[in-house]
Amino acid sequence: MATEPAMTTGKRGYHHGNLRQALVDAALGLIVEKGPQGFTLSEAAKAAEVTPAAVYRHFAGRDDLLAEVARQGYEVFAALLEFAFDGGRPSALAAFEATGRAYLAFARKYPGHYKAMFEAGLSIHAHPALGPVSARARGVLEAAAVRLSQHLPPARRPPAAMFSAHVWALSHGIVELYARGAPGAQSPFSPEELLETGIGIYLRGLGLLPPDR
Repeated sequence: MATEPAMTTGKRGYHHGNLRQALVDAALGLIVEKGPQGFTLSEAAKAAEVTPAAVYRHFAGRDDLLAEVARQGYEVFAALLEFAFDGGRPSALAAFEATGRAYLAFARKYPGHYKAMFEAGLSIHAHPALGPVSARARGVLEAAAVRLSQHLPPARRPPAAMFSAHVWALSHGIVELYARGAPGAQSPFSPEELLETGIGIYLRGLGLLPPDR
């Protein structure tokens, strides 16, 4: 694809490579530094070394840019969860716990994506492309819940969507309070230990683990 000649300002109207992805990458750095609502499209354009007008060839506004960051984040998130679940191997319990740890790992390794996904206030109705990718991630957690609870009597078996939502909420809360260095939220235990014990308490309540002795 031909590139637009350099402008007198030294910036490019088109990026020398993939402008859309260059803007996403620029936004990721700004999100980590300033938060998803703390930067402007002009700042993203400057970070990507293009003119502000070039941004609007790809994104209608900042929320559209954030939605693309979030969409890509959900793709990575779902892939990590699928890798951790590994079809329920080596056991349903081990696979279930691995998906929780993958949640913590994702938040640490991809903070810009994480913030765009969960802190930008994006609506799936306004950004429908987020629906399928977020459902893919949720589906992995639900599959892990189904595999783990399949031997419970039907009357005691919670809906998989509820089961997985509880663990998602637990994992998310631990990330927000203890895995991101929030002021006043220190714990003598690691986020992984908090998650493991929290899941253990939950599973014992369902009768999926023997009680502590």
